[in-house]
Amino acid sequence: MSGPLQGKVALVAGATRGAGRGIAVELGAAGATVYATGRSTRERRSEYDRPETIEDTADLVTAAGGHGIAVAVDHLDRSAVRALVDRIAGEQGRLDVLVNDIWGGEKLFEWNTTLWEHDLDNGLRLLRLAVETHAVTSHFALPLLLRHPGGLVVEMTDGTADHNRDTYRVNFFYDLAKASVLRMAFALGHELGPRGATALALTPGWLRSELMLDEYGVREDNWHDALARAPHFAISETPRYVGRAVAALAADPGVARFNGQSLSSGGLAQVYGFTDLDGSRPDAWRYLVEVQDAGKPADVTGYR
Repeated sequence: MSGPLQGKVALVAGATRGAGRGIAVELGAAGATVYATGRSTRERRSEYDRPETIEDTADLVTAAGGHGIAVAVDHLDRSAVRALVDRIAGEQGRLDVLVNDIWGGEKLFEWNTTLWEHDLDNGLRLLRLAVETHAVTSHFALPLLLRHPGGLVVEMTDGTADHNRDTYRVNFFYDLAKASVLRMAFALGHELGPRGATALALTPGWLRSELMLDEYGVREDNWHDALARAPHFAISETPRYVGRAVAALAADPGVARFNGQSLSSGGLAQVYGFTDLDGSRPDAWRYLVEVQDAGKPADVTGYR
């Protein structure tokens, strides 16, 4: 292995697909050893019932130049998370990067449905999957991360703090989940900063995840075909773009300047100079506010 993160150890919690997979692969491309966790394995699928697995993610990490290690973990299971961290401590003796990307809520929320009309069990499970999992994982992982100075915690969410403060996101449960993760990063920043580590929140833009590509009936190599149905999809980005954001943060000796902040892949591309796989630099959250939410026709000129 070689690269700016050679010798570093990362845990990407929720690395089966989407942003988690993109982050794991890019950390591997920078030379890191990456523990990729999730519930979907080659032997057993989660309730998502999709083909992506943590073993596939680990293989991609290794192929990119790192060392990928797949570990099946339900992050609501405290004993399983404790065992995971004990394993990392025993095998590596350190943890440099923790990415809390656990979500699992796509099939649990109802668009534009009020709290009293929404299925309560689904809404509460969404909160457990999106919020409790992050707290459980950090509770067990942070003592290991704090063994060495310079550790980084990335809380993955949807939307920047500025955007979500002024925008109602989907429904009560979804809105609360994403706001909670933003606040988690803020709170962890206060607790980790004085102890030599950094915590921050990070959002991708409009992600061309496996689920989103399937939703539009396209593949990564022909995703532009979806623009006839959703013109604003032109601002979308691959999961590797936010992965490059995390890799850049993890390799930055001055990352503490972002402690407690809310960041985006597009914003960090302007700071660090990385691009998406096609060489573009989509700035989705600025576009969504200035173009899509403003009711203007799709035009990504100046935004990617």
